[in-house]
Amino acid sequence: MSTPMRWSRGVLLFALADLAMVVLAWWAAFWLRFNFEMPQEYLSLAFRTMPWGVLCMALGLGLAQVQRQAWRYVGLADLRHLAWGVLLGTLAATASIMALRYEGFARSVLPLFGVLTLVLLAGSRAAWRTLAERHALRQRPPGHTPLLIVGTLEEADQALRTLKGVPGWHVAGIVSPRGEDAGRSLQNVAVVGGSDALGSVAETLGVRSVLVASPPGSALRREVLLRWSGTGLNVLSMPVADHWLSASATDLRQVQLEDLLGRTPVVLDARDLAEWLSGQTVLVSGAGGSIGAELCRQVARLGVARLVCVDASEAAIYELAQELRAVHPQLQGHYYTANVREPDRMAAIASRHRPAVVFHAAAYKHVPLMEELNEIEALHTNVLGTLHLARAAGECGAARFVLVSTDKAVNPTNVMGASKRLAERVVQAVAAQHPGTQYVAVRFGNVLGSSGSVVPLFSAQIARGGPVTVTHPEIVRYFMTIPEAAQLVVQAGWMGRSGQIYVLDMGEPVRIVELARLLIRLSGKTEAEVPIAFTGLRPGEKLFEEWLASGETTEATAHPRLRVVREGGQPPLADLQALERWMHGLGAAPEPQALREGLRERVPEYTPRF
Repeated sequence: MSTPMRWSRGVLLFALADLAMVVLAWWAAFWLRFNFEMPQEYLSLAFRTMPWGVLCMALGLGLAQVQRQAWRYVGLADLRHLAWGVLLGTLAATASIMALRYEGFARSVLPLFGVLTLVLLAGSRAAWRTLAERHALRQRPPGHTPLLIVGTLEEADQALRTLKGVPGWHVAGIVSPRGEDAGRSLQNVAVVGGSDALGSVAETLGVRSVLVASPPGSALRREVLLRWSGTGLNVLSMPVADHWLSASATDLRQVQLEDLLGRTPVVLDARDLAEWLSGQTVLVSGAGGSIGAELCRQVARLGVARLVCVDASEAAIYELAQELRAVHPQLQGHYYTANVREPDRMAAIASRHRPAVVFHAAAYKHVPLMEELNEIEALHTNVLGTLHLARAAGECGAARFVLVSTDKAVNPTNVMGASKRLAERVVQAVAAQHPGTQYVAVRFGNVLGSSGSVVPLFSAQIARGGPVTVTHPEIVRYFMTIPEAAQLVVQAGWMGRSGQIYVLDMGEPVRIVELARLLIRLSGKTEAEVPIAFTGLRPGEKLFEEWLASGETTEATAHPRLRVVREGGQPPLADLQALERWMHGLGAAPEPQALREGLRERVPEYTPRF
């Protein structure tokens, strides 16, 4: 249902102008029909039939709501409405005049009337918009900042439309990745060069601000980000599409680390997820960590009735409680300082609250730290902790249990990765014992800004003046943002069937040295001021992470960015109690070699690297 229009003075004047042009089109149609020598009898006929033609055309334009159009911002969609209104008016005029049977009326006048009306109305709007835009350019205050747009012609066209009327910026030119576009013009803005010559073009035009119009995940965005950030150019990106209608000069933001990701951001089925979780009780382990805390934020926004947060860190669980109470005061939050390694404690918490969904994010994740002196801790937390909570979820009747896994579980070369792979197998074994609960695991890569990522380390090293330590010049990793990681876990938890392992299409991997260089540039420093030092691969570390183990394949799911792993016939864990006896039999300080040999028996693809 359309909103009633307020007939202001301006709207009334434009409507009268339309009416005047309809009258002009009527007379012009008659004059053209008779080659500008209209006989006297037809002049009289034109006067007598004009009210019907003008009235019917006004009716057609009104039905198409042409009077609502703002001439200054008219576009193709408005012209389509205009053409539809003219067609309706022409058909109505033809029908009425033919029904009245005016003797001698030249029928060819009517299609000429429609065509001329469309030409006059469309031309007047285009002329008005052109004059208004030129006036706006002449009236632009001196404080406007010149800006280069980097992107294809299609991307630049969208950016130019978004920036029209936005104060604070003046587009000085377009830089296209396609060399053949040079010399062309788009909305009166010239294509001034190719993206390879961005620096020299900016220097020639005296421009210091660059807007990257390419979408997130595009190769051009990554190229501009890596090559030109921190070189004296102010590299900006557009707000997301949902915010473009309210864009202002301050909405153009500095490029961020997220722009380095080689893919578009993950999009959730928000409505379905809200229906799934609304009013439910959800338990999150590791709730004080980077991923666990974001999971709590996500499910709280989706309308859960009760959120049970479990973490071994008192400080982390306290900070989370304060945040959620402030942001979601209606939420029933329960905050436990508890360790997943304690089976009785997990069973008691699960039995008391009986969660419908359990997200298990508690884990030790730091590869080198878990590779030396702390191997048994990784096994107790990552394997036994998963077993205890998975059992508790099944025994309390939870509908779903979701394990947060890692790409390091694939063909692992370190204890941390092997322990997470064994945790995946544990979850599948528990799933066979509790058919009423759907058990799902989700693998993803490194998370930008999480407590275990390289970003906080690099930032601290840059603040100290360097060096920034990178293990190897060719080491690459897949990255995602903390919100994306949590969203992926929630999405897979909703979609998954018991025993399945999900992976995300992570796009292109990022070289860690490129990440280090970008952080140095974004801090306003150069590599001369903050050098990069290569320290060599650490124990258990690989140059390249993988998503699938030998014999594994994936299949598409209903979500375009999620795939489900099809395992290569590896036999399930036959005896969980035997696994527990082995781990408890290792003692508090086992011989590292014995621990690794036992781990390899249970994770055949594990190949220790020292």
